[in-house]
Amino acid sequence: MARVSQPDPAAPEPDPPPDPPPGLPPGQRLADRLPVLHYGPVPRFRPQSWYLTVNGATADGAEHRLDVEAFTELPIVDVVADFHCVNRWTVLGVRWGGIPVAALLAAVPPAQDVVHVMAWAEYGYSANLRLADFAAATTLLATHRDGEPLAPEHGYPLRLVVPHLYGWKGPKWLRGIEYLTEARRGFWEERGYHTLADPWREERWSYQE
Repeated sequence: MARVSQPDPAAPEPDPPPDPPPGLPPGQRLADRLPVLHYGPVPRFRPQSWYLTVNGATADGAEHRLDVEAFTELPIVDVVADFHCVNRWTVLGVRWGGIPVAALLAAVPPAQDVVHVMAWAEYGYSANLRLADFAAATTLLATHRDGEPLAPEHGYPLRLVVPHLYGWKGPKWLRGIEYLTEARRGFWEERGYHTLADPWREERWSYQE
């Protein structure tokens, strides 16, 4: 179960995913920390040249770039949520801090026919999500964990956190959000992972679709 503090009253309010039942999702075991798992080396952060791109089917048809300064103008919230890895471990009650995705959607709205997004990270890594999952109240553009800036190996300066899905749907070192009018598969989804990734349904592999 997750909770959010300091909601942005000006942001859109999509229907959140239902609260999960108590206990762990099926097939999961408890872990006491977040292991370091990622594709590729840890990238070097260069603040003067860093930006997040929002493109694809935007409402105004333009590509938008948000640099470090632009991010300081967006609201900050905390999200406390369980973190579920497809490798069958769960860490309970992780406290993330960052920008609610609702604030990004308000700043750069998608076109009306957008139904999916692709989250892009360093080295061309990607993860696809339904727009409803991306827009959920607990989905976060995370900059902090447990009150401290993210460690480089955990995604500094920015990672996507989607607590109600398996962790691979939240790429570290996030660099872009692409609005899509039809579904596409991301990096691991093209390599045999499930396109939806609901841990409570054990949606781990593409053959289950």
